[in-house]
Amino acid sequence: MLKRLEYINIDTNSRIPKYKQVMDSIMKSIHMGSLGMGQKIPSINELSEEYLLSRDTVEKAYGLLKKQNIIASVKGKGYYIAKTDLSIQANVLFLINKLSTYKMRIFNSFVNTLGANAKVDLDIYHCEPLVFRDILDKKKNLYDYYVIMPHFKNENLQHMGCTDDILKTIHSIPNGKLIIMDRNLKSLSKESGRIYQDFTEDIYDALTTALEKLNKYKKIMLVYPSKAVYPYPKGIVTGFKRFCIQHAIDYEILDEIYDSMELQLNDLYIIIEEGDLVNLVKQVRDRHYKLGEDIGIISYNDTPLKELLGITVMSTNFKKMGEEAANMILNNNPIDIKNKFHFIDRFSL
Repeated sequence: MLKRLEYINIDTNSRIPKYKQVMDSIMKSIHMGSLGMGQKIPSINELSEEYLLSRDTVEKAYGLLKKQNIIASVKGKGYYIAKTDLSIQANVLFLINKLSTYKMRIFNSFVNTLGANAKVDLDIYHCEPLVFRDILDKKKNLYDYYVIMPHFKNENLQHMGCTDDILKTIHSIPNGKLIIMDRNLKSLSKESGRIYQDFTEDIYDALTTALEKLNKYKKIMLVYPSKAVYPYPKGIVTGFKRFCIQHAIDYEILDEIYDSMELQLNDLYIIIEEGDLVNLVKQVRDRHYKLGEDIGIISYNDTPLKELLGITVMSTNFKKMGEEAANMILNNNPIDIKNKFHFIDRFSL
C-alpha cells in the first residue's frame, strides 16, 4: 500500500492538474523502483480521502493509467501495478503449445515486426490444458497483450478442441488484449484478434490445386500420428479424406513411416513429421527409386532445408502469421484473418 507523502506528491499551488500529479507520482515511484510489478496501490476512495482529492480526479488518473496498461484492476481486489518498464510500449505474453521450428519462425517474425519498443515473453504449455490454464491464471493481469496458440491434447495423446474450462480461461482475458493464432475460435468477441489456419480446407484446397499431378499415382498415403506428445489437428485428416473420396482416389492413413516399408511404385506419401520424412527419403534412396517419378512425397509445412532438397510442400506462411499478429498490436486494430496456405511444387512430386 502506498504511504502518504512517500509516493504521492500533490502540490496545491501548482497549475498542473491534480489528476496529472497523481499519475506522475505513481509513474515516478515505478521508475525509482518503489513500486514493483503486481504491487497493490490504494483504491480510488482511499486515495481520495487520504489526499483530499475529489473522487473524479483520482478516477481520471487511474483511468488514464489503465489505458496505458500501467495499472490493472481486479474485481473485488483493487488496483495493481501492471507495467514497470515505462519505456516499453507493449508488454506481450506469447503462449505456444510446443517449441518447434515453425513456432519459432512465427515468434521471430512477430518480435522483429514489433521492434525494440516491445517486450515479449515466450511461454510453452506443451499442449497440456492444466498447464495452459495455470499459466494464464497467474499472468492474466500482467501483460498488455496475450498472443495464444490454442492446441491441446487429451489423455489419449490426441488433438482435441477447447473445452468449456479452456474457453472460460481464454475469455477471462480482456477482449482488446487477446490475439489468437493458428486456430479459429469463433466464440471470441470482434474486439479480439485472430489469425488462423483452416486445417480441413487448407489441405483439401492444396491437393485440389495439384490434382492433375496426383492422378499419376495409384495410391496416396497420409502419414498422420494418431497419438503424439504434440498431436496435430484432426482437420488435416478430415480434409485429406474428403479430397480422396470426392476424386475416387485410393488412400490409406498410416501412423508413421515404418522401417522396411512396403514401398510400391507410383505411391504418393503426404508426410507431417520431420522424422518420418527423413526415414522415407532414406528408404527411397536405399532402393534406388527416384523421387517424383517412382515414389512421390509431399511434406506438410515448409522449411529452408526442404526447399534446398527439392521437397514439394503444403504450408502456411509462418513469417506472415507473425507479422500480422504484430501489426494488430502496432496499429491497435485486432482483426480476423485466415492466413494463406500454399502448395509449392518442387521435384518430389
